[in-house]
Amino acid sequence: MVSFPSIQWLARAPLGDNALQSVLISALRGLAALQVAASHLRAEIYPGLRTLEDPSLAYLGLAFLTGFAHQAVVVFFLISGWLVGGSLMNRMGKPQAIANYAIDRFTRLWTVLLPTFVLTLAIGLVIGAAVPGPMDFDPANEFSAASFVGNLLGLQTMTVPYYGGNYPLWSLAHETWYYIQFPLLLLVIAGGGALRRAAAAAALVLLLVTLRDMIALYFALWLLGAVFSRVRIDCGSVCRGVLLLLTLALFVYYRLTGINDDLVPGSFMQDIICSVPFLLFLATLQQQVDTASPTYVRINRIAVFFSEFSFSLYVLHIPVIDLIRYAGRQFLGRDRLDPYVATDFLWYFAVLGTVVVASYVFYLLFERHTIRIRNALKSLLLTPSAKPVRVALSPD
Repeated sequence: MVSFPSIQWLARAPLGDNALQSVLISALRGLAALQVAASHLRAEIYPGLRTLEDPSLAYLGLAFLTGFAHQAVVVFFLISGWLVGGSLMNRMGKPQAIANYAIDRFTRLWTVLLPTFVLTLAIGLVIGAAVPGPMDFDPANEFSAASFVGNLLGLQTMTVPYYGGNYPLWSLAHETWYYIQFPLLLLVIAGGGALRRAAAAAALVLLLVTLRDMIALYFALWLLGAVFSRVRIDCGSVCRGVLLLLTLALFVYYRLTGINDDLVPGSFMQDIICSVPFLLFLATLQQQVDTASPTYVRINRIAVFFSEFSFSLYVLHIPVIDLIRYAGRQFLGRDRLDPYVATDFLWYFAVLGTVVVASYVFYLLFERHTIRIRNALKSLLLTPSAKPVRVALSPD
């Protein structure tokens, strides 16, 4: 007898309650950040694949495996919506829910971004990309004070350039405004008063029409993650396996045939098509697992380890790569690798390992203290009834 999947809408997003779902989300956060870093490193120190007339099989393999940065960012948006959106929906209606949420989000971003920008400036001065002198407020200067503040506020790609040329920061402009748009949307739906709802609706509409087209358009993708955080699908292993294979097949298909360089209107539909089976698959991971088994403990430990410093890796890898390339020019006479030289592949992985280790050290110095900083601010700024709580963090 064939059993059909059952779909339920949950009253609360069960964040962290499903062990298998949680370990997969942790693993995906780490893998997505590693994929972006590996992809950008290849682009920075190897020639583009299309520029080679007869690339080696090894380089073709490297280019394929490190070519999923676009899909990795899509996963970032979906998981961010799932965790951040799901967490806020769970809180709505509680005292000072929005105030708690605001502190959570901006401590998440600024605890990492502030030291990242300071380190980026220091690296820029070392490699000669930044010029010493009085404070510059020119918004066109990527090392100016205006660019520094603008990137903290999510204004990169709109009014200021990426700080220090750190181009992965483009996605944080999306994230910053999604963090603002989502609570406005919830206030429109359940704001608890006509005037409050009208004000939230006006603010939301104003943002949607003034933000860059792709930021507004891809908010729908982020929302999908938030919506699916409350969906539970009970099904058999066959259904779950089909969804997993379909998700992987679609990601590979659009990696080979789709638009992978940027978020544009043409890439939106392909990203929606990939997102739906991925989120359906996540929603099926409700079965119980033995969290005390050695295999689970080992896998979970690895997944959590890489997810914890995924944000640091995402925002820091380009400045570190810039510094390594500068050192290569100074001490080795080159900062590029040859795709036809086998030993250069070892150099590629050595540099990638250096970037990962540097990001982990950075995490230990700064990102690891996010919860402590967050709770200190809540104790200082909120009334005693709003006790600090630990909530799921965004991946970027």
